[in-house]
Order: sequence, then structure tokens, then C-alpha cells
Amino acid sequence: MEQESLANDEAALNELLRMRRQKLASLKAKGVDPYGHRFEQTALAKEIREEFDAFAGKTVRVAGRLLAKRTHGKATFADLQDRSGQIQLYVRYDRVGEESYDLFKLLDIGDIVGVEGTVFRTRQGEITVEAATVELLCKSLRPLPEKWHGLRDVELRYRQRYLDLIMNSQVRETFYRRTGIIRALRAFLDARGFLEVETPVMAPVAAGAAARPFVTHHHALDLDLYLRIALELPLKRLLVGGLERVYELGRVFRNEGISTRHNPEFTMLEAYQAYADYEDMMRLTEEMLVSVAEEVVGCRQIRYRGQEIDLSPPWPRLGVLEALRRFAGLPWEQLPEREEAWQKARELGITLEQGASTGKIIDALLQALVEPHLQQPTFLVDYPVEVSPLAKRKTDAPDLVYRFELFIAGRELVNAFSELNDPLDQRERFLAQARARAGGDEEAQMFDHDFLEALEYGMPPAGGMGLGVDRLVMLLTDAPSIRDVILFPTLRPLG
Repeated sequence: MEQESLANDEAALNELLRMRRQKLASLKAKGVDPYGHRFEQTALAKEIREEFDAFAGKTVRVAGRLLAKRTHGKATFADLQDRSGQIQLYVRYDRVGEESYDLFKLLDIGDIVGVEGTVFRTRQGEITVEAATVELLCKSLRPLPEKWHGLRDVELRYRQRYLDLIMNSQVRETFYRRTGIIRALRAFLDARGFLEVETPVMAPVAAGAAARPFVTHHHALDLDLYLRIALELPLKRLLVGGLERVYELGRVFRNEGISTRHNPEFTMLEAYQAYADYEDMMRLTEEMLVSVAEEVVGCRQIRYRGQEIDLSPPWPRLGVLEALRRFAGLPWEQLPEREEAWQKARELGITLEQGASTGKIIDALLQALVEPHLQQPTFLVDYPVEVSPLAKRKTDAPDLVYRFELFIAGRELVNAFSELNDPLDQRERFLAQARARAGGDEEAQMFDHDFLEALEYGMPPAGGMGLGVDRLVMLLTDAPSIRDVILFPTLRPLG
């Protein structure tokens, strides 16, 4: 039965495609250009609706896609959608004339038109543009999906985002809000003297994060290059060069799995401030996210997946070991020996890679047993040095570093450090990463000789932070999946 239904749907679609091409031929035969030219819009649908008193009785020029038509003899009502929303059209035979009315009757749902007409309100109270002229600007050869049934397939929505945007106003609003969030992030940092910069997307070394990179080949130089996995090391080179406050908003690429929280290509914001530390970065993060929420959402209290979240600072600071005691009942006052940590993790059912270091075991315990509890904004601070190769060691606990991660709604949004500026310590960390990489850890960082040389010239003490922009957009748009906030997420090819 299912195969028969699919065959019937395919046959119906083919018939619709045939009919639309027949209409295309009819239009051409009438001398109508089905793919028109420039059309000057003088008003948007939303403006006309919201400022009706100013537009009433005046002539406007609107353009957009037809989403519905309702014909009553020699008059037709239609819904037109532009970038701001929808407005009703009223097309009368005795106003536009026979030729234009016949043209309008040939139009299909999905066609793009330009209309000049007068704004009025119908007896039913609907704000409407009564057409004086109608121009076809683009003939649609495929029918739009039926609103409630045609877009149920979530993956189809991601694959054909253009249809998703046409049919779903909430999706359009999500991406307008995304742009507003990015604009607000830039404005916040610009106002505090940070300089926005651009750094290379391809580099001979993939470093700055624990991630497997994508590799490509430059034929002219006969050189393998990696798509960047982080923005960190080039930005810290700029601190060496005297650019004391820098940030970059850019795409990064990690060759990892796909989930509701992960896409191989995503957007990061990284900011670095000379003469600061991770405490300064905590304050900067609090102020920045509150500022963005107030600008974009209008308040500090947001709702995410049914839960109220209060962004009002200050946010709690919770040490990694304290968090393990509180949420997992692990009584460690200092980092345990590897075997003890391994045994505890196994007892708690935590899956580990063979040979995982103490730091990686602690990280796995945090992910499984602590992070889901961090629903309200919380800074998790002071991570093991083994999983923080670019952060400064704590003076009173050298096996830990001055590092924090910010968690909201159980997921990490920000990772930040007091930046390591000791080139000798950094060399030893790079060597340890190189040994791990040689031992099969594909996410261990590569040895970056050029960055090490830059550190030897002297980098001022600094604080740095990296924000997952897509996850912030998820939070401020109540989106359940990262694919809902990326216009074209990575998907497995069809077929």
C-alpha cells in the first residue's frame, strides 16, 4: 500500500509539473516574459499592516511570492509573502483590465509577482492592496509543499532550506534573530576596544583544540593543508604583535560526528585580551551574553525547551573536583592517580578509550555525571592540565589550569583560559600532545613550531575565550538542534 501511495504521489507531481510547463508556454505565447526584470518595492507587507493609517488610500508597490489564491467570479483575493511577512491582494477584472486579469488567472501558487495598487481595509477588517497593475517576475515550475504535511520530514527541511524558509515563518525568524545575535556580539566587543580580525582558514598545522581536522592539498605548493579547528593560535600571535584586544567570528571545521549539538562546520567567536586572566574572561562572558540577550530577546530571563533560565549575573563558579563531589559523590580533594580514576569511571559505567589519561577520565566523568545538572548558567573552573595544553597552570595546584567552561541548559557554550605564555612550558605541552598523537590519538594537537617561536618573542599575560555561536543561537531561539540554526547543515548525501 505504501509503495502504491508513493507511486500515486509521484504521478500527481509529474502531472502538476506538466501543467505548469504548459502555463509557461501559454505565457510565452501571449508575449509575457515569465522571468521578469527589476521591480521597485516602495513598501513591505509588515510596514503596511503595522502603519495602516499612514498607508491607507495611498499607492504602494509590493513584490513577493503568491501563497494562496481565492477567485470569486471576476475578482480574486491572494496572499503575497515578502521578506517581512504576508499581505492580502485584491485583483478585480474591471480595475486591472482583461489582459492583466487573464494573466493573473494563469498564475500559480509559488509564482513571484510585483503589484502596484492602493491600500485599503476590507469589510472583514483585512488590510489589503487593491491591484492596479500586476507583473509576473518569476514563474514557479514546481508546486510548493502542502504546509502541514509537506514539511513534516525534518531532514527534508534541512536539505531544502529554501522551501523551509518559504513555508515556515518561525524558521525565517530564527535566522533573522541569528543575524541580530551576531550583530550584538560584534557591537559589544567593538565598544570595549576589541579589534575584529580575519585569520587563515587553511594552515599547515591544525592546532588550538582537541579535534580531528579535515585535510586538503595545495597543488601549486605540493603541500597538505588543514581546515582550521580553532581560531586561537593565530589570534595569540597578534597579541605578540601588540594588538592587545582582538576577536574573530569565523567558521571552524572539525572532522567529527553529527548530532543535535555538533556540525562539522560551525561558527566560533574567539576573543583575546592582553593583561587579563580567566576571571576577567568570566566577567566579560557574563556581560556579553546578558547584553546580547537584552538586545535580541529583550530580557535576561529566557525559556529554553520548557525551562526558565535566568541569565542575571553573577553566575556560580564551581571547581571541577567540587562538581564531581557534589554530583557524582567522588570524594577527591585533588586529582586522583590514573588507576583510581579509571576504576571509579568503570564502576560508574563510563566508557573510556584504552590508555585514557587522568585528565581525559575526569573529562569523561564530567560529561556524563556533572554537565547534565548545569541547567542554569554555571562556570565550571580549574581543569586538569592534561586536557588543557594551552592554558596557564594554577600557581597553587600545578596539575590544574586556570580554565573555565560555561554551561547553560546542560551544554557547553564557552571555553576560556588564562593563556599560557611560557614558551618552555608550552613546548613540553606540545611534545606531550605529539606523543599522544603518535600513540593513535587523532584529536591530540599538532606541534606548532611557528607559534612556539612567536611565544619566545614574548606574549603578555592574557585571557582568552571561545564561544560556540550556533549553540548561543540555539539557546536564544529555543531550537532543539544545531541544524535548526545553521542554514545549510552537513547531511549525508541521498542515494
